[in-house]
Amino acid sequence: MTESEADLLALLRELDDPEWLEWPRHYNRSVTAVLFGDLVARLEGDFAARCATEQDAQDSSEYGRVVVPAETSVRGTRIVVCVSKFGSLALVCADNPGAFFGTEDAQAEGELDAADLAKVNRALIDLGYAVVPEELLERNYDGPSRLPWHVQRPSWWHRFFGTF
Repeated sequence: MTESEADLLALLRELDDPEWLEWPRHYNRSVTAVLFGDLVARLEGDFAARCATEQDAQDSSEYGRVVVPAETSVRGTRIVVCVSKFGSLALVCADNPGAFFGTEDAQAEGELDAADLAKVNRALIDLGYAVVPEELLERNYDGPSRLPWHVQRPSWWHRFFGTF
């Protein structure tokens, strides 16, 4: 089930606890690792290819990334899935976060196939992740947390996927 933009923004606000910047209060690293492993296995099965991963990121609210290789996507562009340590939030992007204005832009430019995106989103939703569009995460952050001094224009991406 796809959540509305208003519901996703409400979820981001609900998860935003100024006392817990890098991970949520009841963060369980082991549970997050198992779920991430399930995601990797699912994407490797769905795309019939080994996916590169980064996980357990230090000094970041992002837990890890899964990279679906370019050669397995219809458009020849790698697909990157970023997973936050907060509330099973996930972001899907073509090539890299910030390479496009979002998945709609990547599709409009012919770099991301709708069926590939649907396959990734289905895997995430089936595993209980909340898929947050990059366009929403790039909005100016206006929550209560004090984000790192080095962030010039804080966005929701900085809050839930950024470094500290």
